[in-house]
Amino acid sequence: MSFDYSKLRGRIREIFNTEERFAKEMNLSTVSLSFKLNGKREWTQQEINRACEILSLEREDIPEYFFKLKVKIS
Repeated sequence: MSFDYSKLRGRIREIFNTEERFAKEMNLSTVSLSFKLNGKREWTQQEINRACEILSLEREDIPEYFFKLKVKIS
């Protein structure tokens, strides 16, 4: 199962302009953030909570930003 982080990426760019600046604010390396946004590493609950704080997301937005399933077209 893989997740679609396109909405999260858009919000990151909207608030921080770059993923690098967001990673720094999250205390993550750019490589670690890239792994998370590309589905190679999972987000921890603590990371999701921190991301919501700094991206001004409501708790009810979490499913749309962090758990939206990728649609496979075959």
